Amino acid sequence: MITRNRRSVSRGAIIRLISLGVFVAAAVSVGLLLPPLDVDGLRALFGDLGWTGLVAFAAIYGLLTLSPVPKGVLSIGAGVVWGFGVGVLAVYAGALLGATLAFWASRLLGRDAVARLMGRRAAAIDDLFERRGFLSILGLRLVPVVPFTALNYASGLTGVRYPAYAAATAVGIIPGTAAYVALGAFGIEAGPLFWVALGALGALSLIGAAAGVVVQRRRVRARAAGAASDAPAGSEQKAATGLEDRSGRGAEHA
Repeated sequence: MITRNRRSVSRGAIIRLISLGVFVAAAVSVGLLLPPLDVDGLRALFGDLGWTGLVAFAAIYGLLTLSPVPKGVLSIGAGVVWGFGVGVLAVYAGALLGATLAFWASRLLGRDAVARLMGRRAAAIDDLFERRGFLSILGLRLVPVVPFTALNYASGLTGVRYPAYAAATAVGIIPGTAAYVALGAFGIEAGPLFWVALGALGALSLIGAAAGVVVQRRRVRARAAGAASDAPAGSEQKAATGLEDRSGRGAEHA
């Protein structure tokens, strides 16, 4: 089955999949080669530019989400530079931009080849994400340990529809974004709002973990359905025929 699927993958799909790999590798390399970002550097770069600096920060944030740059540092820095309200707006816009860019890069370059290579297993997973795409993506977004960048790329390889993906992302990143920006805006003084931000992160972790367990169970069921669908088409009929033959022979001996 896998061999047939691999043979059916067109040369164009393979080239696009390789292009996706090169694109991700380049983004990772850029992220690793960038100098460490700190709050003072962000303040020096964007603090005196007004709304122009805010828009530039959001655009750069979105591009940096294509690589494994620690986004928490950027979010905390936005809270220090612009305060809570404006900082949340800048980080939120940048995160949505990056999530959209990674999703479509993955969808346009790698989706076709991955679907053909995985065969019926991909169909079972796609069925889950098509029916419960919003809840699946939302549950994963609420799990703090799930890498933001990795989920963006992986979502594009599944059958989740973009509107469901975008809506789940828009809702799911709100708590984490607000918590990290609040740490930058209020955490320096370690006042009440600092502990509220920490409490929000803790609650987010618990809720996300529970949601992750539910999503994982659904994935296991989808994989089981895919494995069952990969069984030879005539196996059930052969088994039934074997049972009939045995029962017939038993009746004759009786």
